[in-house]
Amino acid sequence: MKKFFKNYNKEMILLIWSLAWPTMLEQPMQTAVQYIDTAMVGTLGTQATAAVGATSTVNWLVSSTVMALGIGFLAYIAKAFGAQDKEAAKKASAQALLCVLVMGTCLTVITTGLSPYVPVWMQVDPDIQSISALYFFILYAPMLPRTASMIFGTVLRAAGDTKTPMKLGVLMNLLNVVLNFLFIYPTREVTLFNMTFTVFGTGWGVAGAAIASATAFTVGGILITISVYRHPLVTFKGYSLKPDMTILRPCLKVAFPNMLQRFGTSLGYVVFAAMINSIGEVATAAHTIANTVESAFYIPGYGMQSAAATLAGNAYGAKDNEKMNSLAQMFIPIEIALMTLSGAALFVLAPSLMSIFSTSQDVIHLGSTVLRMVAVSEPFYGYSIIIEGFMQGVGKTKEPFFYNIVGMWLIRIVCTYICITFFHMGLISAWACMIAHNLFLFVMFVYCHITGKWNPLHTRSS
Repeated sequence: MKKFFKNYNKEMILLIWSLAWPTMLEQPMQTAVQYIDTAMVGTLGTQATAAVGATSTVNWLVSSTVMALGIGFLAYIAKAFGAQDKEAAKKASAQALLCVLVMGTCLTVITTGLSPYVPVWMQVDPDIQSISALYFFILYAPMLPRTASMIFGTVLRAAGDTKTPMKLGVLMNLLNVVLNFLFIYPTREVTLFNMTFTVFGTGWGVAGAAIASATAFTVGGILITISVYRHPLVTFKGYSLKPDMTILRPCLKVAFPNMLQRFGTSLGYVVFAAMINSIGEVATAAHTIANTVESAFYIPGYGMQSAAATLAGNAYGAKDNEKMNSLAQMFIPIEIALMTLSGAALFVLAPSLMSIFSTSQDVIHLGSTVLRMVAVSEPFYGYSIIIEGFMQGVGKTKEPFFYNIVGMWLIRIVCTYICITFFHMGLISAWACMIAHNLFLFVMFVYCHITGKWNPLHTRSS
């Protein structure tokens, strides 16, 4: 029996790794592009960095709403594969296409229409409001293909295909880098290996960065749609695009709480960023760069979360409680170890990473301080990510909704408002409130794990 479980665990660990590593590779490529984007725009000055970064949290608000719908399809499709119902998975893929068309079109109209007002609402400095609005408009014009990238990427991962989204993500981001290089800077002379040659450039600056990203998003959205169309397990070819409530209803039941959670927390990020923007240009630049740096160190967490959600959904579809519990026993130690190493690296490298994006010593010092603060909380956040991933995979999204909304609005936002408005404290106090929010989530997800609330197959007798 011991030999059986030993072999079973080895096989399961290999399966976990096969699902997680493409997502882990995709994430650093995306983060590397964010690093390069921020560094390239940063050479234009602090105002350019602030113009791009001041509205970046709105991206979380929009993207998270789309990704929430993707979670609904992930839970449905992963469960269908666990139950060996491949026909249901393909029908769900067709309904995902319908949702891409409807949601992508609506979001395009809303985001582009609101582009002149977003920088004002975000309390962006009046001197950079116009260029910030233009950047926002261009970035969100291709919202339809961006929606396709997010939802169809989730559909493929639910089917166990994490390599295709990875490959397309790498291609899309490499394209973004090349176009950034051409669109941000003017035509110039470049010397390399003692050879001087002319490099073409449009000199569009911040607007050029937006055009590069918009083009890459469009190409990525088209390619991933073609990939799903050709995929043997989740192709929507030949299936009706009429609304099918037998599929949409359970998907939306899972997606709606997650959508409210993501919308509520992302709106909280917007309010949080607006309060930081009100502190001043240095705080805005330090916060923007620190967020970019920090995102790279969440790669292990979110790579493992994707695998956790898929495998938990499969186990739930197969009604295999033993496998569900085994997943938790294996995922949690691996995740905590990865996030501990990640946090240690962030603590040590914080000043060097900040200096990549800014030459201002004030920005580097402030950003390094807050990064070292948050680095200590990485293992706790990693635990929360995994348990939430399990709950997403089995369709239990109500509890995470409640925990995240309470943590964001009653802890992070209220405490930050008090610190900035009444005590006139700066960015460090705001990030301390953010860490308190993350620790609250850790406590609540520990409770879910211990009591078995994360597992719909859990019984007292088990």
